[in-house]
Amino acid sequence: MDTRKAGAGPRRPPVARSRGLAALLLAASGFLASPGLGAQASPIPAAKAKPAAAAPAAGERLVLGVEEAVAKALEGNLGLASSRIDAGTKQRKYELAWNSFLPTVELGATLGRFNKANEGSALVPASPIGGGLYDAVYPYSYSIRNVASASLSAQLVLNAGLFEGIKGLRLDYEAGRIGYEQAVKQLERDVRKNFYSILLLEENMKLMERNIEAAERRYGQASANYRSGLAPELTMLQARVAWENMKPALEEMRIGYAASLDAFAMVLGLPRGTALDLDGSISPSYVAVDAGELLARRLGERLDIRALEKSIDTMESTERALRYQLQTPSLVLGWNADPALSGDAFETGWFGKDAWEQSSGMFRITLSMRLNGLLPQSKEAQDLAELRDGIEKARSGLAQALRGAEIEVDDLARKLAKSRSSAAALALNVELAERAYRLSEEAFRAGSKDLLDVQSDEIELQKARLEVLKENFNYVTGVLDLEYAVNLPFGSLDKEGTK
Repeated sequence: MDTRKAGAGPRRPPVARSRGLAALLLAASGFLASPGLGAQASPIPAAKAKPAAAAPAAGERLVLGVEEAVAKALEGNLGLASSRIDAGTKQRKYELAWNSFLPTVELGATLGRFNKANEGSALVPASPIGGGLYDAVYPYSYSIRNVASASLSAQLVLNAGLFEGIKGLRLDYEAGRIGYEQAVKQLERDVRKNFYSILLLEENMKLMERNIEAAERRYGQASANYRSGLAPELTMLQARVAWENMKPALEEMRIGYAASLDAFAMVLGLPRGTALDLDGSISPSYVAVDAGELLARRLGERLDIRALEKSIDTMESTERALRYQLQTPSLVLGWNADPALSGDAFETGWFGKDAWEQSSGMFRITLSMRLNGLLPQSKEAQDLAELRDGIEKARSGLAQALRGAEIEVDDLARKLAKSRSSAAALALNVELAERAYRLSEEAFRAGSKDLLDVQSDEIELQKARLEVLKENFNYVTGVLDLEYAVNLPFGSLDKEGTK
């Protein structure tokens, strides 16, 4: 029978209410699976993390905690491997900076043939009789068509800009270390956030499964009431439809959950098809966070700020190196040898005592200086001015980044404070909603409440539970974002606040 009171007003059909509950849970799962939460360290330091879990045997599932997932990602993430290679390249350049003092050495050999033979004749004196006189002279003629020659040269250019260039390589190497550290830190943060988002998807699915079980129980009760004559057939059918409508929503959530696990496995560098199980829970420890104290102590430790500062240092070093090259003299040390075969290459012996002659080989020391850089209107001087302009722009960018960092930390701290203050109220809401739902089910079994009342209380209960889950997730991920923003080790704020 229909137990609704007169004058209670129109109510939504039970099917519509069950669809509203499914839509609520699906919307939450869609938020959790959004790509915005996905992911994507002397020698370049290796990323530090706990040892990764051993690979599972065939057919087994790989069980990972959050620290083991981080270790797997640091070991196998392809994006991090690319950053490591870039940093290693800069390290190698710095370690081999001394090669700037190696001279440029060139070796060459030439074998040629004149289009027209080089011919000539001369009188060669013989049998000297003293006093610069000779007893006889002999005619001599030559014809050279084929020539052979070789060359060997070495040159070293020394300038004050050379030493500043070596310093620039060191700064570039240090910037590479910061960039790699930033890539490691970002990867670790994203892996942790993805880990907790998947845990939240699991909790969301468990809520849906409990809802389906409750809907099945209500259908059983409605069937019993119908058979006993306590409820009309319509109530039984409505309970059945509400139960069946939840099943496709659960399947859709399972598909999204599987896709999230596959994407997470890719971030960890695991092969396709790896079966994952995550071992953990979303259990935040609410602590007080003082944004002002964090900014005073950690603002300069932000990795993006350090990278900008190092970039400015590198640009200043580049400007000094160019200025030294343009405005200081260069010392050139050079040596060359250019032996040539004295006769025809195919008629003269190559290994005779006087077979080779050298015409211009020498060792030289040259002091030179370009004067263009001293003229303010020259291209070289304008290149130098552009570098200085770039440095000023970078300094302005650094000032903006510092201000933006302050805003970011303040905003994160406010969000954490909001989550902390609302935690108790949300927990109380769950308790009240659970009590109301329990009383509604008892009344429904007794026949004093209809299905619509039970479903309405169930929707409110699931809303309350979802709000608690989302707030816990928001707090955990907010702490991760704040620790990343001020370059603190992950987990330090969650344990100690800003002490």
